[in-house]
Amino acid sequence: MSNSYTVGSMFAGIGGICLAFKQNGCNIIWANEIDKYACKTYRLNFGDEYLVEGDIQKIDVKSIPKFDILTAGFPCQTFSSVGLLQGFDDPRGNLFFETARVIKAVKPRVVFLENVANLIKHDNGRTFEVISKTLSDLGYNVVFSIMNAKEYGNIPQQRNRIYIVGFKYKKDLKGFKFPDPIPLTHTAFDFLDKDKKDDKYYMDGHRMWDVMMDFMKSRTKIYRFTDWGVSSGMEGICPTLLAAMGSRFERIPFFYDDYSVRLLTPRECARLQGFPEDFKFTDKYEKQVYKQIGNSVCVPVVSRIVENILLALGEKND
Repeated sequence: MSNSYTVGSMFAGIGGICLAFKQNGCNIIWANEIDKYACKTYRLNFGDEYLVEGDIQKIDVKSIPKFDILTAGFPCQTFSSVGLLQGFDDPRGNLFFETARVIKAVKPRVVFLENVANLIKHDNGRTFEVISKTLSDLGYNVVFSIMNAKEYGNIPQQRNRIYIVGFKYKKDLKGFKFPDPIPLTHTAFDFLDKDKKDDKYYMDGHRMWDVMMDFMKSRTKIYRFTDWGVSSGMEGICPTLLAAMGSRFERIPFFYDDYSVRLLTPRECARLQGFPEDFKFTDKYEKQVYKQIGNSVCVPVVSRIVENILLALGEKND
């Protein structure tokens, strides 16, 4: 089978979805991202040949090339259960309609969307109804699934996301199914370094140290602060990595290593999103790196979905 399908990526971030398509042999020919720091990371890993940095709302669709598959991890903060839940009432929520604008112009054979699982429940389901109807009105046959990284990617992170796939042709839809669950063969601690890290990652003397010590009874769990205090993940499972890791020190998960209580490093967070060791991050702007990783996707989950999309499409006939 030829995997020469072309891909365009909206809200590309650091390229987690692009990486999954590239791993499956696809050719990324266009991408757009507004965040300048995310663009720096994207270019480190994918080059600067096709990335368009800037506001999608200011991009003329006539300047966008034709491609087979459109991906869009449109901003999810407004739909997140830990956000303000404003949805389409927030300008970021309305960026879904920018996705629709590009779909209408490019008419890709497949549309692949990713968002927080809460999208399906937001506004009593009305938000998701609008998204589904919009895609249907554009001529796409839509299926979706909510998938957790620890169940579908062999990644020990609690990360529920909704994946939406729209096929232009019903024959392609008939050949597609979402991946089956797979056993989890690792714990989060298998992804963490054993050596002592820089002092900045250790939490000794934290203002909530006594509260932490009262709560942190297990050395086989990973913890983090929420708005309500300290919480823990399930045994051996990392809590969801959030974009807020880049803005609030306490949102970075922490655990007992052999020296004290320490935060996950950016590289450890990247591993828990399934990024390979050779994926590059800038040595500067560490807070931005945490944010970028939390904003990205669990790459192995997306890669498995992409594999099934390509199987459904079959060999490309140019």
